[in-house]
Amino acid sequence: MIKTFIDRLLGKTSSAKAGKAAAGKVPLGKRVEVPASEHRINPELLDERAVRVVRTLKDGGFEAYIVGGAVRDLLVNRRPKDFDVATNATPEEVKALFRRAFIIGRRFRIVHVIFGRGREHEVVEVSTFRAYLDNSAAEAVAGNEKTSKSELAGKSHAVDAAGRVLRDNVWGPQIEDAARRDFTVNAMYYDPVTEIVVDYHGGLKDIERKVLRMIGDPVTRYREDPVRIVRVVRFAAKLGFQIEPKTRAPIGEMAALLDNIPVSRLFDETIKLLQTGHAVASVEELRKQGLGSRFPMLDVLIGPGADKPEHAARRKFVELALADTDRRVSEDRPVAPSFLLACLLWHEVLAGWHRGREAGEAPFPALMQAVDAVFDARVGDISGRGKLGTDMREIWGMQPRFERRTGNAPFSLVEQPRFRAGYDFLRLRADAGEVDPALAEWWEDFSLGTPEERDALLAAAREQQSKVRRAPASGAAKPPRSRKSAPAGEEALATDAADSPEDEDELPAMEAEGAPARKRRRRRRKPAGAAVAGEAGASGDAAAPAGDNA
Repeated sequence: MIKTFIDRLLGKTSSAKAGKAAAGKVPLGKRVEVPASEHRINPELLDERAVRVVRTLKDGGFEAYIVGGAVRDLLVNRRPKDFDVATNATPEEVKALFRRAFIIGRRFRIVHVIFGRGREHEVVEVSTFRAYLDNSAAEAVAGNEKTSKSELAGKSHAVDAAGRVLRDNVWGPQIEDAARRDFTVNAMYYDPVTEIVVDYHGGLKDIERKVLRMIGDPVTRYREDPVRIVRVVRFAAKLGFQIEPKTRAPIGEMAALLDNIPVSRLFDETIKLLQTGHAVASVEELRKQGLGSRFPMLDVLIGPGADKPEHAARRKFVELALADTDRRVSEDRPVAPSFLLACLLWHEVLAGWHRGREAGEAPFPALMQAVDAVFDARVGDISGRGKLGTDMREIWGMQPRFERRTGNAPFSLVEQPRFRAGYDFLRLRADAGEVDPALAEWWEDFSLGTPEERDALLAAAREQQSKVRRAPASGAAKPPRSRKSAPAGEEALATDAADSPEDEDELPAMEAEGAPARKRRRRRRKPAGAAVAGEAGASGDAAAPAGDNA
């Protein structure tokens, strides 16, 4: 009694007591075990490696279940993209059971169990059941993950001033682990050995009703983790579910809390939002929930003034890009985040490029300056200097090169590793009316053509270029179009194609910052009519069919 009194005076609360206090404030639910005859999960949709992790943990004397979104997708007869496992084993106990396992994370300490090597490897994420602790049981810090690192060191449960959880590593029973999950449809556990689904919050019924419902008080849950605002939009779009009124009501009020989320995490959530095969539906759901201002990369679709006539071309381009991404996902074809981001940010790059050219900058320096400015404003340091940023730069940098269809430039371009992504980008621009569709058709024919067909295409391009040059001499000269009257970027693109050297080898390399310049191979010109078998082997085989942006 005396110790309890002193602890209260000093503001101390044990983890166990804190868990009990929280349990009184949140609906812990009731354990319901649903047999296979009722849930009808198809075992063929399971991942054998995730099942192996569950078996290994159970053989080690622990509880283990497939959990979360994987169970939700299995219940709607979809093959989950990722399989997560939850257990009552601590991270150290999990790591000891597997040969290749690594403990990661600070906010949530979890274990990655690795299967396979290289690009074909697979990761099964294993988390420990956590206790549900509300903000009154957590230690508050004044800053965030970056500014309060020293204060967070050694803490198991901590929140910032707004109530956002910065540390959540207090282990607890499964019933509390279910209560701390976000939505009822994500709070179910599946044992692939016994084929039992464990449901504490009526998630199975909500799936049948196609409803997304928050566990507990929505305002409190959004405050704990504002990313749940993005997640509820993504799940509604992906599953075609309705957001339950109480869950939907605070979204507008809580949206400002997204400003406190680390940029890298919000960036990852935005990519998930747009690359799960339901990008068009996700954008519509963001508009419906009034979240347009929180996603500046999508402002042309859902931001203020998105419906203005002057944005029509850009809006059509982005809409086509999102629809193209959804189509590829539905066809089980790979999608690259670099391609989609390049589409979303292209017109900002184009406008900056236009301004640089008007200021007297040379074409490619102006382009690279525009790219750097867009990265700084929209992407930050997350991926702008990594592989994703390099791929985006290559896609953008190819666009003026598509205008050059003479000399060795076409042969060199189709050999580029990212040619197919650059071509897909050009095709979208043609579909949106930004460039002549004949240009995209020419490059498709050239990339797939035989040596003879390529020669014919090059000859046709030379003839067309000659006609353009002779046109003013045959009649009255047309006054040059003012740069200010041209659509942003279009004049710069056309001028760049005309002013740039014909030979690809004379162009400056556009490598990512810090990367070594690639050596460019010069092609020996062949006499007219000579066989081009050697060129076919060097470029024809390398030119894979266009239409793959992965």
